[in-house]
Amino acid sequence: MSSELAPGGAARWGRLLWQFIRFGIVGGSGVVVNMAVAVVMNKLNGGSAHAVEVLFPVPGTSFNFRFSSLVWIVTFLVANTYNYQLNRMWTFRGTTRSWWVGFGQFMLIGAIAAFIGMILKAMMMSPDSLLTLHGAWFDAWQFRPGGTLREQVEDAVHSPEYVSQALAILITMPINFIVNKLITFRTRKPSAAEAEREPVLTP
Repeated sequence: MSSELAPGGAARWGRLLWQFIRFGIVGGSGVVVNMAVAVVMNKLNGGSAHAVEVLFPVPGTSFNFRFSSLVWIVTFLVANTYNYQLNRMWTFRGTTRSWWVGFGQFMLIGAIAAFIGMILKAMMMSPDSLLTLHGAWFDAWQFRPGGTLREQVEDAVHSPEYVSQALAILITMPINFIVNKLITFRTRKPSAAEAEREPVLTP
């Protein structure tokens, strides 16, 4: 590789790395939003101990739509809208798509990932599933309404509802990153001036 090409290649890799870090920061804050909405919804429903209650049976199947699945859908809508706007403003500033076109693509891709996540969460919450969360860590858990902040955090990390929510998010997050990077947030080639202004991370 010539000395003329090397700096450009290093700059491109630096921009990609910085973009990946920003996406991770947005995704991390989105997880906080997601979990916060989940906590609020479960609190309003009397606590996460009631997360498995059946809202209605799924017609033509032996499955039921539970409150836990409703939580997953609502948290997806809120967190994904938040993630899209922040990614558009900060992570992928050079996207050429209109806001609504990009939003539709982002939500469609996210919906596919969310559907996979909802199935995974339902399997982790189902007592008859191979993926069910059980054992001493979960079986000894008891919900303590009105407890201290420390007690509520302890309850959350022992609760199958919150642990399955977090695990499903972590599993489906790479799908969102890869597909949205390639489709939703396509970027135009930056000008030389823009490239110089973009932070470049070096080891």
